[in-house]
Amino acid sequence: MIDKQRLIDRFIGYVTVDTESDPNSNTTPSSAKQWDLAKALAEELKAIGMEDVSIDENAYIMATLPSNVDKEVPVIGFISHFDTTPDFTGAHVKPQIIENYEGGDIPLKGTDLKLSPSEFEDLLLYKGKTLITTDGTTLLGADDKAGIAEIVSAMEYLIQHPELKHGKIRVGFTPDEEIGRGAHKFDVEKFGADWAYTMDGSQVGELEYENFNAAGAVVKIKGKIVHPGYAKGKMVNSMYIATDFINALPRNETPEQTEDREGFYHLYSVNGEVDSTELQYIIRDHDREKFEARKAEMLEIAEKLNQKHPGDRVSVEIKDQYFNMREKVEPVMHIVDLAEEAMKQAGITPIIKPIRGGTDGSQLSFMGLPCPNIFAGGHNFHGRYEYVPVESMQKAIEVIVNIAVNLAKK
Repeated sequence: MIDKQRLIDRFIGYVTVDTESDPNSNTTPSSAKQWDLAKALAEELKAIGMEDVSIDENAYIMATLPSNVDKEVPVIGFISHFDTTPDFTGAHVKPQIIENYEGGDIPLKGTDLKLSPSEFEDLLLYKGKTLITTDGTTLLGADDKAGIAEIVSAMEYLIQHPELKHGKIRVGFTPDEEIGRGAHKFDVEKFGADWAYTMDGSQVGELEYENFNAAGAVVKIKGKIVHPGYAKGKMVNSMYIATDFINALPRNETPEQTEDREGFYHLYSVNGEVDSTELQYIIRDHDREKFEARKAEMLEIAEKLNQKHPGDRVSVEIKDQYFNMREKVEPVMHIVDLAEEAMKQAGITPIIKPIRGGTDGSQLSFMGLPCPNIFAGGHNFHGRYEYVPVESMQKAIEVIVNIAVNLAKK
C-alpha cells in the first residue's frame, strides 16, 4: 500500500491550510480561504495522473480515473469535504506526530491539557500505532481531510499499479459540508456515478447508511419593555416566556441524554432581552414519523404559550435540513455489501451503525446518488482533542482499492 511517510506528508499538507467554513456567509464556498486548498487539490489530482479534472465556480472538484477493463462496470465515486467546522478554530494547525504510541497521556499546549486514555478510551486501541494529534490550540481537520488524503492516495496507488483492474472511478471534493451545504450545489448528473461513498466516518470499520432526519428551528418571542418602576400589568418579559418554552420540551430528550437511534431537541443558542428573545434549536430523529412529531410539538408549545400570553408573542420557524438516507440506500443494498466485503478483505470487522449526525451522503442520496459513509479513521472531531492513527488511514485506502477491484471482478 502507499508509503506511510508520503501519506503523513500529504495529510499534514492539507490540515495546515485553514479552510474553516462560515455559516453567516451566503457565498459558496462560504469562506474565500477554502479556495486555497481547493485549487491545490485540483492541481494535485492532475499531477498524480487523474483525468477530466475540473473545479467549478463554487469550488466543487471532480476528477476521473478511467476504467482499465474491457467490460461494462458500474461507475463508482468517492467523495470528501475540505472545509473544517466553525465550532473550533482550524487556523495555524500544528500537528504532533506520536510514533509507536505507548498508551499514556499525550501532552497538549495549555495548563494541564492532555489527550488521555482516562478520558478517551479509544486511544488504547492504537498502542504501537502512529498518531497525529493537535497541539491543543486548534482542531486537527481529519474531518474530513483524512478522507481526502485517503481518496487521493488510493487513486495514486491504482494509477501506479495498472495490474489492478477496475472500472471508471469518479472522485469529488466539496466545500461547506460542516455548515450543511456540502451537497447543495453538487452536480450529480455531471458526476455521473451509479453510486458513491463518502469517506467521512470515524473509527476503523464504520460503515453507515442511516442518519438523522434533521431540521433547524428558530423560536422568536416578543415582549414589551416599560420602565420597571411602573411595569405592573404592562411589562412582558420575553425571557420568562422563553424559559417556559424551553421547559415545555422534554429535558431527557437532549443530546447529552440520548444515544443510538434516540432523537433529540438541541438548544444551542439563546439571545435575549426583555423586549425580544430568540432561541435556536436543531431537531434530530432517525425515525421519520417521530421527526415530524417533534416539529409538531414545538409548534404546539408555541400555540399554547400564545393562548397564555395574548398577542402572538411566540413564533416558530422550522426548516428541514436533510433526511435519513436509509430509504434511498436500502433498495440498492449491494453497494453496502460491497463495502462490507472490502473491509473484511482488509482484515477489518465492519461496524454498521446509524450516524448520529449528517453527511453529504444523506443529501446526495436524495439527489439520486446513493451514498453510504465509510470510516476515515479520525476521533474526537471538532476540537482540541482530535487525532487520527496513520494506520487507520492506510486501512481506508485499502478499502477504497478493494471496492474498486472487487467490483470489476463481479
